[in-house]
Amino acid sequence: MANIIDGKVISAKIKEECKEIVLKLKEEEKTVCLAVIQVGTDVASSVYVKNKIKACEYIGILSKTYELPEETTQDEVLQLIEELNDDQEVDGILVQLPLPAHMDENKITQAISAKKDVDGFHDENVGALVTGHKGFLSCTPAGIIELLKRSQIEIEGKHCVVVGRSNIVGKPMALLLLRENGTVTICHSKTKDLKEITKQADILIAAIGKPKFFDETYVKDGAVIIDVGIHRDAHNKLCGDVDFDAVQSKVSAITPVPGGVGPMTIAMLMYNCVQSAKRKYKID
Repeated sequence: MANIIDGKVISAKIKEECKEIVLKLKEEEKTVCLAVIQVGTDVASSVYVKNKIKACEYIGILSKTYELPEETTQDEVLQLIEELNDDQEVDGILVQLPLPAHMDENKITQAISAKKDVDGFHDENVGALVTGHKGFLSCTPAGIIELLKRSQIEIEGKHCVVVGRSNIVGKPMALLLLRENGTVTICHSKTKDLKEITKQADILIAAIGKPKFFDETYVKDGAVIIDVGIHRDAHNKLCGDVDFDAVQSKVSAITPVPGGVGPMTIAMLMYNCVQSAKRKYKID
């Protein structure tokens, strides 16, 4: 039976570590502040924003929330970002995605100062990841690395297969695994013989966006499975890209959905925000 990699437990530890740093900063009358911008009333986005604010409150991070109506213009959002870039109190700026159709997502995310880009989406931070320099790491891939390390799962020398090449997960994930000396293969919708490749994976990162796509025929005995997907199945039950019940007797470790990768994303957002404040205050 597979070892369950518990994202709730590991993310709670990271949040506690962040809380300790924030408390020490408060003793020196220093604050940490996250600004969150949401445009429109997308239900899922509202839930995500609420969870992020809740995490801020728990850790002691100040939060500024800007809930803008759907009809807000792109220029108005860019103006707000410019003001927040200049606001010395604000350490992190987050624009909740997706944005309304009339907005250019890339233009808006790139308008955030790289120094406050706690989502790790800015080209400057992505470039730093490629070259191995310091920058903010994309939260989900960074969270996955923490899951593996804190579960004592060796990455170095392992064949790591990433299925999915999105800018938010797939590409940065591959680069982070490479940074940890993994041997990395990236698969995507045009990959031929996907099953033959995933069956070679020591560590499989499933980010394909299809519910229960990977069953026991896609994995080898003893593999480690990280499931990035989140969907509702035919019975309205949350599930991932991996058929958990089908593979769990075959693999050595697996993240559940929910309770695996999801909680780590928010924990790493908090971590990035605290790191931004530490840089501002010139604390190592």
